[in-house]
Amino acid sequence: MPAPTLNKSQSDGEAELIARARRGDQLAFRQIMERHNQRLYRVARTVLRNEAEAEDAVQEAYLRAFSGLENFRGDASIATWLTRITLNECLGRKRKQRPTLGLEALQSAEASGAQIIRFPGMNSNSDPERSAAHMEIRKLLEGSIDLLPEAFRIVFVMREVEELSIEETAAALNIRPQTVKTRLHRARLMLRSALQDQLAPSLKDTFPFAGARCARITEAVLARLPTKNV
Repeated sequence: MPAPTLNKSQSDGEAELIARARRGDQLAFRQIMERHNQRLYRVARTVLRNEAEAEDAVQEAYLRAFSGLENFRGDASIATWLTRITLNECLGRKRKQRPTLGLEALQSAEASGAQIIRFPGMNSNSDPERSAAHMEIRKLLEGSIDLLPEAFRIVFVMREVEELSIEETAAALNIRPQTVKTRLHRARLMLRSALQDQLAPSLKDTFPFAGARCARITEAVLARLPTKNV
């Protein structure tokens, strides 16, 4: 599988940064981390589904990467290399927790890609402010993504959240580009089904008009009606 290519300016800048890091330049280490922290955290969080452990895994991945910079040959970008190290760290942690899924289990998950996922619903009593509503939606999405099978979950986050290309995702996960496309398609189907199933019962409650609002308009109309002697 060909690794994603960098343009000349990107490649030159990355090579210089890595060279500085190999010499122990603390600023270079900082710049590498600031460029890749978000991606690596999201990948780790996707695999481990625990924020604290994801942060710890990213730290360990950086330490492994920085101590082994001499092993970085530049066949792929530093981002892809760091992503692979982070994934290996996370998968190693999961293997210690429980046995990994076998090939048959993964194939079964892919075959049932259109099934509906059940996940916790959004709080109906959420704050009406936009920021609070946004947070509720984010939690709803995070909860549904967490329940995707691991193989789909990683691809979905890398493609839809981190916006990596198909080729970058394939290189980071060491799978074929067509596999990335298939898993992303399955993940989208599962999320769409889950969201539709979860939110459909709430449609009848949209655009409510009751209580004080109902009373206010009723009283306003009555006040404008001509009075008649009975």
